[in-house]
Amino acid sequence: MNIHPSLLPKYKGLNTHERALKNKEKYSGCTVHFVNAILDSGKIILQKKVRISKNETVASLAKKILVQEHKLYPKAILKAFNL
Repeated sequence: MNIHPSLLPKYKGLNTHERALKNKEKYSGCTVHFVNAILDSGKIILQKKVRISKNETVASLAKKILVQEHKLYPKAILKAFNL
């Protein structure tokens, strides 16, 4: 399992926050997915959407998403193992 700081399949790889802001996205978020041989392409377990504010910065978006990552990962573990 892996947690990725974007709403996959958008923004696979690095610099996800910068790319979301550059493309003037209204939302970003995080995804927990199974790992496979293709970068950030495994089956999605759970996602959490986060609204991007008008004056969002890379740092503020990263912080906002990190909070959600900490909440989402335990839920994804429970879901993946049917606990």
